[in-house]
Amino acid sequence: MPADNAKPFADLPVMLAPMAGITDLPFRNLVQRFGAGMVVSEMIASRDIVTARAGTRQRAGLGLERAGTAVQLAGRDPFWMAEAARLVEAQGAQVIDINMGCPAKKVTGGQSGSALMRDLGLALSLIRAVVGAVTVPVTLKCRLGWDDACLNAPELARMAEAEGISRIAVHGRTRCQFYKGQSDWAAIGCVVNSVRIPVIANGDIDGLASARRALAASGAAGVMVGRAARGRPWLLAKIAAGLAGRAYQGRPRGAVLTGMALAHYQDMLDFYGVETGARAARKHLGWYMDGAGTPPMLRREVLTASDPARVSALLATALQSGQSELAA
Repeated sequence: MPADNAKPFADLPVMLAPMAGITDLPFRNLVQRFGAGMVVSEMIASRDIVTARAGTRQRAGLGLERAGTAVQLAGRDPFWMAEAARLVEAQGAQVIDINMGCPAKKVTGGQSGSALMRDLGLALSLIRAVVGAVTVPVTLKCRLGWDDACLNAPELARMAEAEGISRIAVHGRTRCQFYKGQSDWAAIGCVVNSVRIPVIANGDIDGLASARRALAASGAAGVMVGRAARGRPWLLAKIAAGLAGRAYQGRPRGAVLTGMALAHYQDMLDFYGVETGARAARKHLGWYMDGAGTPPMLRREVLTASDPARVSALLATALQSGQSELAA
């Protein structure tokens, strides 16, 4: 069991994984207010951000100049990756993350994301281009490999370390698994044992117990939480406290929970505009209500209401009508 590279629990980072359509700026801000070791922006296509010249809306969405935020870039062309890295660094990015883990077909079909694990030569050229273009730390997120016949994350990690990558997050599945089966935390340990830089374990970490198991199995320097944080923005802080041996008292309950959800809804309306924000917020409101045990008919009424004032009024009732607090 690899453990030599593991830090004491008190020093372990608990990071928020990038999730398309979920980890936008309003949600990342909320998670950071509770406490998180690092949050990562939604994946940004490198060529698109350069050619669009990143207007005000795009810059705001990336959370540039915010402490504890990494800007994640994706692409397959070293030139555009380097140009995008220079652009976001110039606008204040403090950490740049390279995406080599996204399994979505629309991404891998363009030879980006986890498709790069089938071409380590191209992957190396992207890493070299980004690291050489900026002075801020550059990190990497990947999977165990493309499929069971191509488990090359340790090799990619060694190459990345040699080129100056500062930290690697590894999802314990192959691309072809998508999110099926169980995350193989022990296989992440093979990456840990291949490099000296910190390795972060990702996949199936949904609370303190699973975080401890992932760390024990992998010897990783920290954990990255993704889907489990939906509807529970305090979860990262709770895990971090538990790993450090502290009781966590920050979970919102009752009126505090309701106020948090309503504030999140308003933040999304302000950020996206009312029409787009209302649509984008529905999934978050649904997760809050799922955790609160809201009755199905009331849940449906909240999610189908069109007037924001009515949504807010219904949501307050919905969060108090079930368990009156989110499960954690």
